[in-house]
Amino acid sequence: MTLTRFPFPLTSDRFQYRTNVEPARGFVETETGGWGGTVFDIDADYATALAERERILLADPSRCVRPPHMRAAAWDTLLTVLGELAAEFPRHMRLDRDASTYRWHNALLGVTQEFELGDEASLPCDPLRFAASQVQDDLVLLDQREDTLWVDAGLVTFAAGWSLGFDAGMRFGEIHGPVPRLREEGVVERSERFLLRLRAGLDFRRTNWSMTVGRRLDTSIESRPDWKPDWYGIAIDELLPWRLHLRVEVQHLIRLSTSGAILFTIRTYLASLAEIAEVPAWRRRLAAVLADLPPDVAEYKGLTECLPAAVRWLRSGASAS
Repeated sequence: MTLTRFPFPLTSDRFQYRTNVEPARGFVETETGGWGGTVFDIDADYATALAERERILLADPSRCVRPPHMRAAAWDTLLTVLGELAAEFPRHMRLDRDASTYRWHNALLGVTQEFELGDEASLPCDPLRFAASQVQDDLVLLDQREDTLWVDAGLVTFAAGWSLGFDAGMRFGEIHGPVPRLREEGVVERSERFLLRLRAGLDFRRTNWSMTVGRRLDTSIESRPDWKPDWYGIAIDELLPWRLHLRVEVQHLIRLSTSGAILFTIRTYLASLAEIAEVPAWRRRLAAVLADLPPDVAEYKGLTECLPAAVRWLRSGASAS
């Protein structure tokens, strides 16, 4: 892969949980290029990732959750996603409107679709699923009621160690309960207060990171039998630098203007340790942060066994070629 647009997430040599929220669409310059000028990023894996999403959905339709009370939010999501794509990629995408009739064209996928707002029969699938068929991001919808946020809908095929089917219907604070230190350090409460005040038209983003073995995007709880064996023996595998990957999520937070729901998008990027090592500053920083991980956080991220080997290789200066 190319690292030109890789969103390297580490800004300090020390590990710390923080909300790290910033306005969306701000370009971030990096040692290899930069990222972040748009909400949605389309790269060389666009068609491949969407084909993988469709395969997962056909095998497991439960990856898409959309209860009846989130119908308006699903349509709101569709118009928001398509409108953003048309604005960001006008050479390839276009959204036209005539009263309540919309016409969507995506030249990259060869898709042309006319639909009536609110008429699900005018689409080949649920509006939320259609929106997710046009972007590499997972889409989650948060409903606001009773002075709190609820994860009530979404389409997630590339989860990192969690399950939308399990989390759907839970409060925002409940979902983050298993994450060590988050509640003790007040991160969950601060994050929810921020989201409750989020206004339409003022979009934000944040990054999150973990580690994974291989280039598998779907490391959800549902697919655990498929990906968990990849971790066996990784700490002593001489191919560790090429197999162990830094997994970065760029997450956008968008208050939908019509329904009032919050659209939470999750775009996943992968780079192996060997690829990270091509950038000396990234190599040094990743080694420092991994070495600084508290034991409970390393355990939560599933890194306890491979962490020493990863840090040792990064600090060895060994060539990845």
